[in-house]
Amino acid sequence: MSSATVQSLIAGVADAARRSGRFGGVSVGGGGNVVVCEALASAAPASYRVVVEGDAVFVELVMADRWLSHSIEADLLNTGDSMEDLLEEELVDLSVRHKGREVTGLGIDHFRSEDKLFTFRSRLPGSASDVGVETAAGCLMAYEACFGALGDMSAGAGEDE
Repeated sequence: MSSATVQSLIAGVADAARRSGRFGGVSVGGGGNVVVCEALASAAPASYRVVVEGDAVFVELVMADRWLSHSIEADLLNTGDSMEDLLEEELVDLSVRHKGREVTGLGIDHFRSEDKLFTFRSRLPGSASDVGVETAAGCLMAYEACFGALGDMSAGAGEDE
């Protein structure tokens, strides 16, 4: 994938994130391969990201705070909901599409990365060369809508922590 294509995708997603008003600061990092969007109201710093790695595009929620990650897991355990089902609902509600088809069936990996960040991550359909700005930005917004209501991700919005 050409660096111009990656730059165009990342710039478009960053612009859509800024216009949405759903995030705190929005920046581009990782040598131009990552859009970083600060969570607006979480109890501890967290960021939503769109990451291009090789020929793949991922959407992520990343945090250093173990308790914030645990609060999301505890919420899901208490409600019996699955992250994948909640994300699917948001993707449908936002009408996120890739190549004319609804984006569905995204898996969510949850792990602690090599740089010791707690990460929720989904690979977007297709390859980096054919994931459009609308698809990547839509998946980013769906991640925010899904995770923003879980655990202490909205504690900074006036709720008790």
